[in-house]
Amino acid sequence: MNTSITHILFATDLSQHSTYALRHAVNLMQATGAKLHVLHAAEPMSDDARITLQMFVQDKSTRENVMKTRTAQLKIELTERQKRFWASVPTEQRNVQDQIESIEIVEGHPAEVILRRARELKCDLIVLGAHNHGFSQTFLGTVAKRVLRRASIPTLVVPYQADE
Repeated sequence: MNTSITHILFATDLSQHSTYALRHAVNLMQATGAKLHVLHAAEPMSDDARITLQMFVQDKSTRENVMKTRTAQLKIELTERQKRFWASVPTEQRNVQDQIESIEIVEGHPAEVILRRARELKCDLIVLGAHNHGFSQTFLGTVAKRVLRRASIPTLVVPYQADE
């Protein structure tokens, strides 16, 4: 059995605290020489939200633009978070940024998207962060549990850090 790590999937929820988990993923990437895949799984719009959008936005092309804008906004947020993260990394360590193989946003139920992309990208490790309390705890706790339960590769869930 091969236990080397060549591809790491870092799943981010775009929260402020996901930076702490990214630091762990980058440290692992640097230590192993692995490629890093950054993924944000965008929760699909609920049926209620879609119906509401159809009720208040009658023009089909405008509704489609709203959906495109949603995805574009997520891409902007992911890009900005990546820029801020790498700006905080000491200059002499930024060369590991070249090991980032992909940065993507995929719409779907997060646990399923994370597991599917890990398989498709032939990843050897999944890294994701945990939250502390509130609605996000229930959501991410459920995602982390589902990923841990169904993953066929090692999965690192990085605990929430209040000081990050």
